[in-house]
Amino acid sequence: MTILQHFGAFGIGLLIGLLGGLFGKGGSAVATPLLRMIGLPGFVAVASPLPATIPGTAVASAEYWRERMLDWPVVWWSIVIGIPATIAGSFLSQVTGAGPLLVLTALLVLGFGLSFLVRPTERAGQVAAAAADPPDRPPYWPLRLLAVTASVGLVSGLLANSGGFLLAPSYARFLRQPIKTAFGCSLAVSAVLAIPGTIVHWYLGHISWPVTGLVALGSVPLSYLGARMAIRMQASHLERWYGVALTALGIVFLFHH
Repeated sequence: MTILQHFGAFGIGLLIGLLGGLFGKGGSAVATPLLRMIGLPGFVAVASPLPATIPGTAVASAEYWRERMLDWPVVWWSIVIGIPATIAGSFLSQVTGAGPLLVLTALLVLGFGLSFLVRPTERAGQVAAAAADPPDRPPYWPLRLLAVTASVGLVSGLLANSGGFLLAPSYARFLRQPIKTAFGCSLAVSAVLAIPGTIVHWYLGHISWPVTGLVALGSVPLSYLGARMAIRMQASHLERWYGVALTALGIVFLFHH
């Protein structure tokens, strides 16, 4: 790695940390195209950000936990279902082509982004439910949770990311969680799902630990800052900005694949 690549990896860590804490995602999916842009090899750019997201997402999710914005049944069942799905996806990454999956993922992210802009779930002036109130479950929510978590776990293993870029919008849309609860749950689950993927990709020799360290060094403090900003922001405004971010991310994915 050159000196410029060292600084580039650290700067990318700052960016994904802020965006991850702000929008409930690990950030490895965003880091991959940026690391490729600064000249890092493909497997290094894909797998190295994954372990770097673990401390940042853990720090950010702890802030949502302190504010009592985590839905623990969703978190625990997502972890139980998501871990084997992530391991399976990580091993399948050796034998499957990622091209079509990247296109499908990009279209999903773009669709989620546009849906939050056109049909937001949070309304301006809407009074948030008290943290102690029982969550409002949609019909057949265990089946919805199973479908969401198994699918996202498989995709995150295949693409070597923690899945937060799909978990948060899926929780908000399919499980009808308030946007901040969806972010908090996504961060908590992503922090755990990144671990088995990291182990498998380390075993396969895909991770450059110097890159991981530089990205983590930048992302951890900014993840905390992003989470604090999101918690204090009005939910309707946060969702609008989230829609913009997902739409932009979907477009980047389409051009990057």
